[in-house]
Amino acid sequence: MVRRIGPIACCAIALWCAGCEVRRPANDRARQQVLYTAIVSDPQTFNPILITDAYSSEILGDVFESLLRINPVTVLPEPGLAEKWEIAPDQKSITFHLRRNVRWFDGQPLTARDVLFTLKVIYDPKVPNSLRPGLLIDGRPLTAQALDDYTVVMRLPRPFAPLLYGMMGIQVIPAHILEPIWKAGNFNHAWGINTPPDRIIGDGAFKLTRYVQNQFVRLTRNGDYWMKDEHGGDLPRLHGKGVQIIPDSNATYLRYLYGQIDIYAPRAEEVLAIREKIKSGQLHGQLKEIGIDTGESFFCFNRNPRHYVKNGVADPRLNWFTDPNFLRAVAHLIDKRAIINLVYHGLAVPAVSDISPENKLFYNPNLKDYDYDPKAAAEIFESAGYHMVNGRRTDPQGHPIEFNLTTATGRPESDQICAIFKQDLENLGIKVNYQPLEFTTLVEKLDATFDWDCVLMGLTGTIDPNEGSNFYRSSGNLHLWNPDQKQPATPWEAEIDHLMDLGAAEMDPAKRVPYYWKIQQILHDQLAVMLTVRRKEYVSWTDSLEFYQPKVWGTYKPEWMQFKVN
Repeated sequence: MVRRIGPIACCAIALWCAGCEVRRPANDRARQQVLYTAIVSDPQTFNPILITDAYSSEILGDVFESLLRINPVTVLPEPGLAEKWEIAPDQKSITFHLRRNVRWFDGQPLTARDVLFTLKVIYDPKVPNSLRPGLLIDGRPLTAQALDDYTVVMRLPRPFAPLLYGMMGIQVIPAHILEPIWKAGNFNHAWGINTPPDRIIGDGAFKLTRYVQNQFVRLTRNGDYWMKDEHGGDLPRLHGKGVQIIPDSNATYLRYLYGQIDIYAPRAEEVLAIREKIKSGQLHGQLKEIGIDTGESFFCFNRNPRHYVKNGVADPRLNWFTDPNFLRAVAHLIDKRAIINLVYHGLAVPAVSDISPENKLFYNPNLKDYDYDPKAAAEIFESAGYHMVNGRRTDPQGHPIEFNLTTATGRPESDQICAIFKQDLENLGIKVNYQPLEFTTLVEKLDATFDWDCVLMGLTGTIDPNEGSNFYRSSGNLHLWNPDQKQPATPWEAEIDHLMDLGAAEMDPAKRVPYYWKIQQILHDQLAVMLTVRRKEYVSWTDSLEFYQPKVWGTYKPEWMQFKVN
């Protein structure tokens, strides 16, 4: 469960004929057994090792399997490709026993060779990925050995508590397909979105069968999937999935109302309307509140000297964005109550920590939020030398403060939040240029060019904080404000790195808690990210869908879903 970039918006969509809306009859659902869903943006890759965004992760989650999976009810690991595992008494090795009935889509058996190859690729410094930071122990990789074709032993330099949760985030890849490509140095270009779907060889419940950029993804049931129901029946019960790519949230909502999509995560302003339509019989579906968003939504300033320092000369923006006084003043200008009331219609709560309250063990409840207080913000600015000159706020060297603010297009909530933030900053003389970007362009700026000033974005949540190593650690590729550092740029980032090591080394969950509470405190004090709010999560779905059990940490037994057969 590695953190991914994205707004976490998994809605559902399909069948749209030119110039008309067409309801999909209930008997169509029963006969076809195809679930229609949608995402806001195109996947970025079909290579599960290279994923950094939530949309690729959602698509490939049906195509590739991990050794273990999360039970979203108990929030504990349960068997996946590994049918069982054993932890050594000294807790320095774990033995995984692989299922013997798992085959890749081309018929080849999945074996220990595939697991070992997957780890080699993750640890290859030439392969950029979000998985490696969470699998380093004191900066060193674990070692793995195959005792036979179906038994893998992972040996650790010391006890490493997060390993089981780490295994849930690693989708195993086929060595017989990708190892020659990796040895040739071409892995980073393998299985891009231009790859023909039939060449994506997975082992999951569904096969990728068609992808049309900016339009849709289609998946078909894997008839050779290993999982069976309690009567020995084949799983998954659904015959296929259709995922439409719709950047406009309003269009997604309308398609749900017209019966063209089967599951919809409504925006706050739509919750009451959906409840009333269900009550009146206009909409044959269900609506359920499943909890508070497990991810996070925040503003982040770019502190990356690789972007702001040219020929030894630092852009003034780097000084602002690394100045604690500037950051504290800005934090007092995030009007969370206005965001809750105006954007989310009361269906949200203020976010104080980067870990969600839904993470009952590791959430730090003791942090004090930065109150919305423009007067306090102005006083901090003035005392730090950021004065008003002819209606504009200037820094101590006299440079007018002006920066670009961006977010991903297609989400009205993000536009509204940015508008509120922009107005409060401009009320204190700071010029903000709002420039929303298409999601893929935004990801490229965050991942590659680093050409951005301030961003409103979201990250998916994790259960074990170590799975957020790509965000927390100074070396992580999602350490957004200054990623991929060879050495920590600041003492507080070095302290977080050290605390991550200590937290991972302690096997008693209760004894791990103080380390992660301290990390949350440091991030809160240093304002690496400035949190906004967390939505109350709702899901609505068609009445004809059976055995759909949405939980805040995922869907329980998704393979059991099916449409009612009359």
